[in-house]
Amino acid sequence: MVKELMHDPIFLSLKSELATKEDLSVAQDLLDTLTAHKDGCVGMAANMIGAKKRIICFDNEGTYMTMFNPQILKKSGPYDTEEGCLSLLGGPRKCKRYQTIKVQWQTAEMQTRIKTFTGFPAQIIQHEIDHCDGILI
Repeated sequence: MVKELMHDPIFLSLKSELATKEDLSVAQDLLDTLTAHKDGCVGMAANMIGAKKRIICFDNEGTYMTMFNPQILKKSGPYDTEEGCLSLLGGPRKCKRYQTIKVQWQTAEMQTRIKTFTGFPAQIIQHEIDHCDGILI
C-alpha cells in the first residue's frame, strides 16, 4: 500500500530499530511507495513512511532491491556530492559519499547477504542507511 511521506525532522532523526520477519508488510508498503514516486526518487528507508525499522528499498540499476538491517562493512573512494530527499524541504544538500561500499543485509527470508556496490547504487544505499541511522543530509 502506498503510504504518505514523513516530513517530521524529529522523527526522521531517530535511529531505526532492527527489522524482523514480522516487518515484511512494512517492506512491501515501502516498495509500493517508492514505485509510486519513481519519477523523482530512487530509494527510500522505512522511516520515510513512518515506520522506524531498518529497511531500505532502492533502484539497483533497473531492478528494485529491498534490504533488511543493512550495514556498511567497508567503504573506499570518498567524494563530495549533493543529494535531494523527498522527506526534506529545500533543494539538494552537500554530503560526503564513497564510490565503493561493502554491505551486509538480510533478505526477506532473513538470510544474511554481503555484496560490494559501486557508483550510483552505492550512493543510494549510503543515503538510505543514513536515514536508518537518523542522519539527515
